[in-house]
Amino acid sequence: MGANVPAEAERLLTGDPVTAHLATCDDGRPHVAPLWFRYEDGVVELVTSGRKLANLRANPRVALSIERASAGIPEWHVTVLGTASVVDDEAATRTANRAINRRYGVPEDAWEGENTLVRVDVGSATHRSY
Repeated sequence: MGANVPAEAERLLTGDPVTAHLATCDDGRPHVAPLWFRYEDGVVELVTSGRKLANLRANPRVALSIERASAGIPEWHVTVLGTASVVDDEAATRTANRAINRRYGVPEDAWEGENTLVRVDVGSATHRSY
């Protein structure tokens, strides 16, 4: 269990696959984009490229908003604040990409070689169930 993540938030983050929205900073303005993720022991792993990756290299402070909803009605949400580390290692990225793809039920090698691994050390996490 991650020291800064309540047990119930961990249960939600490791349950059914849902989309996270990653907030980064782009020239002093927020930039938010949806993506898939994997959580384990206080660390969120994601693979990304483009604007998100450039933003993370410039400023590692991030927020993630994760929600499960049905027909627009929220069931629960988790908000994570943390610090991202870009991992420029092809083998580590491939391993993370495959684990994330397994979580979401797509072929393990989908998008292989297109993204870079990012690990977010969770500083705090809050959650609410409705």
